[in-house]
Amino acid sequence: MRLVLASQSPRRADVLRQLGLDPVVLPADVDEALREGESAEAYVERLAKEKAMAIAATETDALVVGGDTVVVNDGEILSKPDSAEGAVSMLMQLSGSDHEVLSGIALAGPRGVVSTVARTTVRMRHYDETTVRAYVATGEPFDKAGAYGIQGQGAALVASIGGDYYAVVGFPVGAFLDLLVRGGWRFGFDGVKAADND
Repeated sequence: MRLVLASQSPRRADVLRQLGLDPVVLPADVDEALREGESAEAYVERLAKEKAMAIAATETDALVVGGDTVVVNDGEILSKPDSAEGAVSMLMQLSGSDHEVLSGIALAGPRGVVSTVARTTVRMRHYDETTVRAYVATGEPFDKAGAYGIQGQGAALVASIGGDYYAVVGFPVGAFLDLLVRGGWRFGFDGVKAADND
């Protein structure tokens, strides 16, 4: 089955390739504004579904994967920072405490649409503003929810995690595999195929 990733995130593509899959990357253009009264969980699941469905509308012979990830700290959604000072502010909020990473994932294709959200708790180390500014100066935080990349130099800021590491990266592998089963697909190290229980 042809696999399409409806995301411009190189990290999501990297994780799929790590699994032995070879996705075609076709980023979806959807409105990412948070709706009034929408919970963080509903928000990331909706965006994952909208991205997958937008591309599936034209790529009708493919299985399309959509994803979205946010950091939630004390009930506040932290998306990607819009400036260096914004990144510093986010990271200082997270220092020495736990936060949640919510990673929505959706599959859309000939067998319909399925979606879910993976939740992972991340505990950050105690770090000071000098450390944060040095990290922000690397440029790594700017395209990442919560202003850090656990798979990059941002690993130096993380004390521990509870849950799926790959959800923090932005592509929850366990949730993806479970969705394939729910959607009537079968994962193989050589690709995704329709399940044999038709």
